Amino acid sequence: MDGDSLMEGLLAFWHSYRLPILVAIATTAIVLRIYRLSQTKSKAPTASSIPSSPRSRSPEKSEKSEISEKHQEASQKPAQNETAPKPASGPKRVSGKKPLKVAGRRNGSDQGPPVSFIQPIVFFASLTGNTERYAQILAEDLRTAARERADPENRERGLLPPQVHDLSYIDFDDYFTTAPKPPSTSPGTRYVYCLLIPTYNIDTVLNTFLGHLDETHHDFRIDTSSLASLAGYSVFGFGDREGWPTEEEGFCSQAKELDRWMAKLTGKKRAYPLGFGDVKTDAESALKEWSHGLKDILYDILDNGGLGEGIPGSGDPLESDEEDLDDEGADDQSDKRPKRKKNQTVVDLEDIKMSADGQGSAPVPVDFTTGGAPAASSQSTQKEMVPKTSPTYAALTKQGYTIVGSHSGVKICRWTKSALRGRGSCYKFSFYGIRSHLCMEATPSLSCSNKCIFCWRHGTNPVGTTWRWKVDSPDLIFNGVKDGHYKKIKMMRGVPGVRAERFAEAMRIRHCALSLVGEPIFYPHINEFLEMLHNEQISSFLVCNAQHPDQLETLKRVTQLYVSIDASNRESLRKIDRPLHRDFWERFQRCLDILREKRHIQRTVFRLTLVKGFNVDDEVIGYANLVEKALPCFVEIKGVTYCGTSTSAGAGLTMQNVPFYEEIQEFVLSLNKELERRGLDYGIAAEHAHSCCVLLASKRFYVNSKWHSRINYDRFFELLEKEKADGTSFRPEDYMRETEEWALWGNGGFDPNDQRVYKKGKKKGLEAPAA
Repeated sequence: MDGDSLMEGLLAFWHSYRLPILVAIATTAIVLRIYRLSQTKSKAPTASSIPSSPRSRSPEKSEKSEISEKHQEASQKPAQNETAPKPASGPKRVSGKKPLKVAGRRNGSDQGPPVSFIQPIVFFASLTGNTERYAQILAEDLRTAARERADPENRERGLLPPQVHDLSYIDFDDYFTTAPKPPSTSPGTRYVYCLLIPTYNIDTVLNTFLGHLDETHHDFRIDTSSLASLAGYSVFGFGDREGWPTEEEGFCSQAKELDRWMAKLTGKKRAYPLGFGDVKTDAESALKEWSHGLKDILYDILDNGGLGEGIPGSGDPLESDEEDLDDEGADDQSDKRPKRKKNQTVVDLEDIKMSADGQGSAPVPVDFTTGGAPAASSQSTQKEMVPKTSPTYAALTKQGYTIVGSHSGVKICRWTKSALRGRGSCYKFSFYGIRSHLCMEATPSLSCSNKCIFCWRHGTNPVGTTWRWKVDSPDLIFNGVKDGHYKKIKMMRGVPGVRAERFAEAMRIRHCALSLVGEPIFYPHINEFLEMLHNEQISSFLVCNAQHPDQLETLKRVTQLYVSIDASNRESLRKIDRPLHRDFWERFQRCLDILREKRHIQRTVFRLTLVKGFNVDDEVIGYANLVEKALPCFVEIKGVTYCGTSTSAGAGLTMQNVPFYEEIQEFVLSLNKELERRGLDYGIAAEHAHSCCVLLASKRFYVNSKWHSRINYDRFFELLEKEKADGTSFRPEDYMRETEEWALWGNGGFDPNDQRVYKKGKKKGLEAPAA
C-alpha cells in the first residue's frame, strides 16, 4: 500500500507542477545550445590567421586534394592525442598567385621571403633509356655547379644539388598541380623545373602528362597560373631529324607543347629558352650548351631574387606568339591588345623653354654656326647632353633605350629579336653576313645635326651643330653599352620561340652598328671607341649623315663606313633631312670628296632612303651624279619606314610616302641603267625583299662571275692586327666573301634556314624553311 500511495503522490505532484518543470527544462536546453554555439564561433580562424598557402587548409581538403598533397601530410598531421577535423565536402580551389602584367612581373622576389636557396628539379621521360642518361648528365652538371657555387662562409644561401624524377614514377599532382612548398626550415628555397622530353609517335606517359597539364590549366577549381610560385622552368627536347626534319613536321613537337603549357601554368616564367637536340647527331653537345646557359640563369636568380624584368618600351618581352594567341583568342587578338595612343605627345628638345629658374620662356640655345670649335666655357663643358631629370631622358627610355653616361645609348633591335626566334635577320645578313642576334645597336652620341622627316626616333634626341656638352670617356661608354645590350638580351630568354642555341650565341657580341640615334661621328673620341670595339673582335658599321667633314676626314679604319644620301639636290635635302647647318649642301659635297679618297681603304656605302613624293621622281640622274662623284663600294637603296608619329605627319610624311617594293625595284633598275650608260662599273648584287632593300655594288666585288658583297670578319681582324704591327695597309677587296645564292638579285634574300612570318590583319602564318 505504501508503494501505491507514493505513486499517487508523485502523480499528483506532476499534475500540479508539470508546466513549470517543462519550461525550466526547455530553458536550460536553449541556454546550453547558445553557449556551445558561442564557443565554436570564438574558436573559428580569423581572416588574418588563415594561412596563405592552400596546402595548409587541411580541414577543407577533398579526397583529390589530399592525394595531391600527400608529400606535405607529415608536417601537417595533428598530434596523437588530437582528433583530425572531418574533411569538408565540396571542391577545393588550388590558388596560385598570377603575376601582374607590369614591368617587374617576372621578378619573383615579391612572392614570399627572399631567395636563399635554389632547388633544381630535373624531370625526364624515357622509353629506351637515352633521355634518362641525358638527365643524369644534366644532373651532374648541376651538382658541379652547386659545389662551385658553395660558400663556406655563408651556408644559408646557395644552389642545392638537383633532384631527379622520372615522370613515369611520380604523381603529377605532387609537382604539376601546385608547386612544392619550401621546407619550414628554409622558407626562402625556390624551385626551378628542368624538363628533358623526347618526342614519340606512339602513346606514352608523355601524352598522359601533357593531358594532365591541359586539365590543370582548364580546371575551374585551380587558378590558371597554379605554378607561379616556381622561380622558373626550362624545357629541352630530343628528336630525330631523319624522321621529322623540321619542327613543323614534328621535330621535338612534344617538347614545344610542354613549353607552352608550362608558360601558362607558371605565368610565363620561362627561365631559359626551349632547347633542341638531335639524337642522331648533336644531342649531347646541344644539351651541354643549354646546360651552361641554364646554370648562368640559376646564378642570376640566386643573386637577384628572380628572373628580372622584361624589356620596356618598344621591346616588350611578350610579343605575339602561339601561347599568347591561345590565351587571348585568335579571333579577337587585336582587340584585346593594349592600344597605343594615337595622339601621343612627344616633347621635342628644341621646343622646351627654360630659364635660370627652370620656368622662364627663353628657348634652349642652339649653335647654328657653320664651323670652328665651340667657345670655351666652363658652364657648357659641364652641361650634360641628356640629364636624367630631362624630358628627353624620359622619352628615350620609354622608347626602350638604355642611356649610358650623359650622351650615349644602346637599344635592342627588332631584327635581333626576330633572329633569336629563327624568324630572319635584317638585310645586313643578306648583304654583308651580319647575323642580327650577334649585333649590338649603339651610339656614343645621342645628338644629331639633322631632324630628318623619316627618323623613327620620334624627334626626341638632342640636336646641335657643335659639341657643347660634357664628354664621357670611351671606356665608360664601351662598357656601358655592352652591359646594357647583354641585359636586354637576357630579358629575351622568356620570349616564346627564342632558340636556345641562338640565345647562347647572342651573349657574345660580334658586330656593332653605330647607327642607333644621333650622329656617332660627332663624339670627340670616336676613334678610341672604335679601337676598343676592334680589340674585342667586334666589327664596326658606322653611319654618318654627311654633315661633319672634319670628323669624317680624321676617322680611322672601320669595318664598313656608311653615308646617308637622302636626296640628290640641295632643295630635296633641305626638305627631307632638315639640317641645322646653314652650309649643309657644301658640307655634304665635301663629305663625298672625302669618301672618294677613302674608297680604297674603307668599304664605303651610300645609303639611299627613298621617300615617295620627296626624292624618288625624276631624281635618278641626280643620284647617278653623286655616285659618280664619290664612287662608293656599295649603294643601298631602301624604302622609307613610316613610324606614324605626330612629328612625321607635321613634316608632311604619311603612309602615302612609303614606296612599294615594286617601285624600289623599278628605281634600282633605272639607276643601274644610268650608271651603265656612264661607263661606271656597277651592278645589282643582292636584295632583301622583306626590308624593301636592294644592293648595288662596284664590279670590284664581282670576282669569277660571282658577287662578293659579304665580309670575312676573321680576315678583317687579321689584317687589322698586321697593320697595327708593321703598318701594312689593306684594301676592302682583301676581306670580301662570296654572297650567298639565296641573297642574290631575284632570289628574295630571305635566309632559308629561318622561318618567314606573314601577318595579314588578324591572321598570321609561318613559311617553313626551304629544303
